[in-house]
Amino acid sequence: MTSELLRLREVMDRLRSPGGCEWDAEQTHESLIKYLLEESYEFVEAVEENDRVAMQEELGDILLQVYFHSRMAEDDASAPFDIEDVARGVADKLIHRHPHVFTDSDVTYDDVLENWEAQKAIEKGRTSATDGVPLGQPAMMLANKMIYRAEKSRYSLPIEHLVKLPADFTESDVGAALFGIIDQAQAAGIDPEAALRATTKAYIARIKEYESRK
Repeated sequence: MTSELLRLREVMDRLRSPGGCEWDAEQTHESLIKYLLEESYEFVEAVEENDRVAMQEELGDILLQVYFHSRMAEDDASAPFDIEDVARGVADKLIHRHPHVFTDSDVTYDDVLENWEAQKAIEKGRTSATDGVPLGQPAMMLANKMIYRAEKSRYSLPIEHLVKLPADFTESDVGAALFGIIDQAQAAGIDPEAALRATTKAYIARIKEYESRK
């Protein structure tokens, strides 16, 4: 039986090769970024709506983007790679980060969870909790990631809580509080996305200052 993944690679190669599709041939990594983001958000929506048919379709669209970028990378003159390199890299990474599954090591599942960020930092040569965090991502995701990184690094960086949630708050309470803050910001002519990004960047500066004193 022919592998459908191999078939997809052959289809993508034909589209990008001479005699293929002009539009596909002229695309770049930069020009396709918006499509990768769009397909990712569409998959998120499909999951939230528990639409199994849409989930399969949107995963296919995301997979297409992976194959598309990988095929373009084959043509790079200085640092080419292909889909096999991509797959090999992620498989090796998964094996390395799960010694409790793939080796006879005494490392436990809890050990892996506890040391996950530290292990990634060693692998990637990171010297700061801020390294490797894309600043261009949505402000909410950026803030969440930086708070998580600081906590995992056991940094003592208190955060002021202007809006106090009840002790037994739920996801609904968090959503309502955020929605209310956004409503107030809109009424005051303040962009909440820009405001949160600015505050998070100030927090990143605090992290770097903290690290410089260690």
